[in-house]
Amino acid sequence: MIDLKQTQKEIYENKVKKGFNVTDINKEFCLAYGEMAEAYEAWRKHKSKKIIKNKHREYKIIDGVNTRVKEYNDKDTSINNPSQLKTVDDEEKR
Repeated sequence: MIDLKQTQKEIYENKVKKGFNVTDINKEFCLAYGEMAEAYEAWRKHKSKKIIKNKHREYKIIDGVNTRVKEYNDKDTSINNPSQLKTVDDEEKR
């Protein structure tokens, strides 16, 4: 069984680390809708790697928007493999 309290803590810590909003409650509720839909789809499709994938993505603030600049390669869950991170541009070329 998944430990929801621990998972919530890890997600929150990752969000703070990546520079995402944690103070604008109105915005949080709006964004939570989309995140819940993604979480449901991951659960429904048995894709438990979503939290790992999000943890290893890299973001930069570009024009005031927190933008993903590196993506985690979910085909290889070994974080010791440096080739698992690719730029968003690489992802868009596919």
